[in-house]
Amino acid sequence: MTEIGSPYDPDASRLVDRRMALAREWDTLVEEVRGLEGFEDFLKPPPLEKLLPASDCGPVAVINVSQWRCDALLVVDRAIRVRELPLLTAADVTRKTRDYLAVLDLVSRRRAEYWHASEGDDRSPEGAARHGRAAQELMAAQDDAEDMLRLILRWLWRTVTEPVLDELGFRTTPTGALSSWPRLWWCPTGLLTLLPLHAAGDHLADGPDRPTVLDRVVSSYTPTLRVLAEARAPLADDECPRILVVTVPQVDDEAPLPEVETERAMLKRRFAGRYTLFDGPDATVAEVAEQLPRHRWVHFSCHGDQLLDDPSQGGLRLADGRLTIEEVSARQYQGEFAFLAACKTATGGVGLADEAITLAAALHYTGYRHVIGTLWTVSDTAAAAVAEAVYGPPDVPFEPALSPYRLHTVLSRLRDTERLSVWTPFTHIGP
Repeated sequence: MTEIGSPYDPDASRLVDRRMALAREWDTLVEEVRGLEGFEDFLKPPPLEKLLPASDCGPVAVINVSQWRCDALLVVDRAIRVRELPLLTAADVTRKTRDYLAVLDLVSRRRAEYWHASEGDDRSPEGAARHGRAAQELMAAQDDAEDMLRLILRWLWRTVTEPVLDELGFRTTPTGALSSWPRLWWCPTGLLTLLPLHAAGDHLADGPDRPTVLDRVVSSYTPTLRVLAEARAPLADDECPRILVVTVPQVDDEAPLPEVETERAMLKRRFAGRYTLFDGPDATVAEVAEQLPRHRWVHFSCHGDQLLDDPSQGGLRLADGRLTIEEVSARQYQGEFAFLAACKTATGGVGLADEAITLAAALHYTGYRHVIGTLWTVSDTAAAAVAEAVYGPPDVPFEPALSPYRLHTVLSRLRDTERLSVWTPFTHIGP
């Protein structure tokens, strides 16, 4: 008697034959696709000569984290240099990132508790005590986050960014106009994608040539070398591009965002006659998704969230639901600029951190050349200040290519007056 599942079982034999036939069919289809013009590298690792042009406008630092050793692969002038990072270990990256995320998560929860304690008209002694406790717990959590962030930034400087900048010769603060400063693109891997390399350093240091990234280069990020090279391809002409403005100051279970009104008013003045506005209940997932491909520029001012265990389902909180990373990634755009004045739009997943699945990266992958996002929860006041600085004065034409410089300028200014957690989350992705 033949046992079910044995090599002599006719059903098992047919399944094996079927799998082999499908494998042959797959190989045939892949070869057919590779025979099409422009698809010669389909499902192949990109050849090096197609990646090296990513360094045409400045060096790219790919930070490789491994349990065996960690290195910075520096793509400079269409060549690759390797700088070992002996003080960086995969175990330290994992531990520090988890501690960092835990502290930030506590701040978010304490902020939500404070908002709920502030709601309503409970003026009883119990209500006042509850409000006072929530305020104290929020301040304590913010102080802990500040201490943690300061330690993280110093550790990143010592283990990652200072060795990279030294290897590239960026050892002093440049003189002259910011437009003449060197550009540097960070391409972190693994859990480093969750950390603010652009803000690394000791920001309490005094004197010239402060030991910070912010005082040496203008930083941007790129998910991959290939995406950076492709982002420099020319776009189709558009003599009068329009901006899609999406503002949602309140959703059911989140604290209101009063500064959204300030951003909306600024954008209406800045782009008078050249904007499409979806505000409040009009900003539905379907309407916004339909309008995205029709606009060269887009600005979101709303709540955002990221699901670290399922990052593709994170996204922007609109009037009737979440515009997810998965939905955004399903389409291609001819976009030039996206500003995501929302929380955690550049935060990736923990389990699949190498894949850099973030809303900011998704918009960049699908066609938006320049994207400004945030690594964690930000105040709407800071977002409004950064947005106004990035867009510039109404009497000067908006140039998306200037966005990394304008972001650098406003972050440098905020550093002198605000907590680290206020300005360090903002990032630029793109050329």
